Amino acid sequence: MTLNPTDPVTLTQALIRCESVTPDEGGALTLLQNVLEPAGFTCHRLVFSEPGTPDVDNLYARLGSGRPHLSFAGHTDVVPVGDEKVWTVPPFSGDIRDGKVYGRGAVDMKGCVAAFVSAALKYIHHHNGLPRGSLSFLITGDEEGPSINGTMKILDWLKSRDEVVDACLVGEPSNPKALGDEIRIGRRGSVNAEIVVHGKQGHSAYPQLADNPVPKLARLIDRLSTAKLDDGTPDFQPSNLQVTVISVPNTATNVIPGQAVAKINIRYNDLWHRPTIEAWVRDKLAHAAAEVGAKYEVSFSGTGDVFLTKPGPLVSTLTDAVQSVTGRIPKLTTGGGTSDARFIKDICPVVEFGLVNATIHQVDEHTSIVDLEQLTEIYGRFITNYFRTE
Repeated sequence: MTLNPTDPVTLTQALIRCESVTPDEGGALTLLQNVLEPAGFTCHRLVFSEPGTPDVDNLYARLGSGRPHLSFAGHTDVVPVGDEKVWTVPPFSGDIRDGKVYGRGAVDMKGCVAAFVSAALKYIHHHNGLPRGSLSFLITGDEEGPSINGTMKILDWLKSRDEVVDACLVGEPSNPKALGDEIRIGRRGSVNAEIVVHGKQGHSAYPQLADNPVPKLARLIDRLSTAKLDDGTPDFQPSNLQVTVISVPNTATNVIPGQAVAKINIRYNDLWHRPTIEAWVRDKLAHAAAEVGAKYEVSFSGTGDVFLTKPGPLVSTLTDAVQSVTGRIPKLTTGGGTSDARFIKDICPVVEFGLVNATIHQVDEHTSIVDLEQLTEIYGRFITNYFRTE
């Protein structure tokens, strides 16, 4: 296959054929670098490390030095394919069947990366360069993994160089059914908590000689999971808490365990921030523990707080581009999980728009050629109008 980087279909196929399962780069970033450098982009390969996590290769490519500075953020790492035998096409083939491109990452999010690269190169070729401002790509290999050695550290690196980004588009697949359905303008925050209730191990026939932590943990979980966080806000759905793991360090049925552990995940809206949501959990636990005499510890983990990009020039520029190509007026939403936009929101306004997300992380992940081509056109109009109006 001859690679034409202004054709989003062949570029998507080429990226899919790079087996870049987190944290392996798989050749995907090298492919993008080889495409962007001939167009004038200055490329930096940034490998970041952290104890206890795998090293991650990232790419930052920039054309121009002035403002406004528009950046596209995305990732080339993908989740594992699972059982290859149940795929109807090889997961890293990039095969085309019935007008659809198949393969792991076709939607999440190599197709989106390919579409923006194609749109950017067409814009640059048409204008014989970048007429004004700067255009950059912030591509990580760590979005599907711990998200420690990726976007967060690229942003720190940019700050150390005094590079300012004025606006960012994240190419996450944002549309539930059809291209043009939704633009993501925010995300709920996410925080994990681990609760450890301590007891005294003993024989189940002699409970008076032990202290069973399991019923106490159950009472704490009940208090947390039945408490109402809020009713939602005009921009966000209600916050929610879910218990995800319950465990004890033994499997014997005649042994009372010495401790019991629960893990919870909270998705919270803009009525909360990380410190206030943690304080809420601590308060609920303290009251419940006092009722049952539980001795416990709680710890928190997770990265990224809630954010919202209010309607304004960035949102309207993207909305107009989507409507002009698809005929749809996209809904402005804040649903879904998390993305690297949760880090980028700290440096500039950020929005998300990409392909239809119906098959992400699934067997036979795929996107239609029509959607790829339309997304490229949307991105092209967005780039044109951003540099025209900002």
